Amino acid sequence: MKFIKNGRSYQVYERRVVLMKDEIVKSGKYLKLVIRDGWEYVERVNCSGVVIIISKTDDNKVVLVEQFRRPVAKNVIAFPAGLAGDEQGMEGEDLAKAAKRELLEETGYSAKGMKKLFVGPVSAGMCRDMVTIFYASGIKKIEKGGGVGEWEQIKVHEVPLKSIDRWLRGQQKKGLLVAPNVFAGIYFLKNWIK
Repeated sequence: MKFIKNGRSYQVYERRVVLMKDEIVKSGKYLKLVIRDGWEYVERVNCSGVVIIISKTDDNKVVLVEQFRRPVAKNVIAFPAGLAGDEQGMEGEDLAKAAKRELLEETGYSAKGMKKLFVGPVSAGMCRDMVTIFYASGIKKIEKGGGVGEWEQIKVHEVPLKSIDRWLRGQQKKGLLVAPNVFAGIYFLKNWIK
């Protein structure tokens, strides 16, 4: 059954009412809340892509970052990551270049190469973001890292690959959260990348 209320067209499916066109419920500086066919989700308004960077040092240490994340109110262990094209004048930034920039800003490591491993949804039920995961090769520490500006306050961890599972469990016991993509990245480092 279809009906119109307050100038909006709706469809009823199995006792569920669905708005028939996109509706922007709220738009902020970085995100907007959208309803499409009855499904609420968020879209970024300030970037052209999301990148995650997996890397290890010449002596086989995994490079991770730790940062306080306001939505979960805890420190989170993750791979270096960030947005592409999120700064004025950098719209449409190449994803590999963004990955190199984010790795340097967050960890102080430069990379000779960036190899795209795969692309997939960040959280397919909540947002439209697609994340591109890169492997950074030939990394070398050339700066301190820690992020851009005082607000990021990123701590860099270099953890031996052979003991990373135990180290991550230890961080969780301390109350830190570990981003799920860390476990996927470790799988790649152990099984695909030599």
